[in-house]
Amino acid sequence: MNQVQALAERTIAAPVDRVRAAVADYQGVRSRILTPHFSEYEVRAGGTGAGTEVHWKLQATSKRVRDCLVAVTAPQPGTLVEADRNSTLITTWTVDGSGDTSTVRIATTWEGANGIGGFFERLFAPAGLKRIHDELLANLAKEV
Repeated sequence: MNQVQALAERTIAAPVDRVRAAVADYQGVRSRILTPHFSEYEVRAGGTGAGTEVHWKLQATSKRVRDCLVAVTAPQPGTLVEADRNSTLITTWTVDGSGDTSTVRIATTWEGANGIGGFFERLFAPAGLKRIHDELLANLAKEV
């Protein structure tokens, strides 16, 4: 199998603590910043940061829908890792910065398909997922 990765980053004019709190708020902020690509969003356990379990469906394309059951961990301050229990999809949110400026990075990786299907997945999927991440980050910037 082949690892596929999608990356997005945005600088937000808000203090790091406020942005970190917003990113970790699955019960409130996260539900408000989702794009139309997400449906059936439901917090099943926790709701803030590590220990949260959340479900959603992600429709990346008109034909591709992932049913995600995500477990959230926080391996270090400013980092949240969302691991999908239904696939190899792992999304890492990192918030750094100083003063009134924060940099938020979203990195998603997964094991892609082999063969010609995998070739096209590696070619097109990262750009499509980056667009979704860019929309999430724009919505986060408006929220905070």
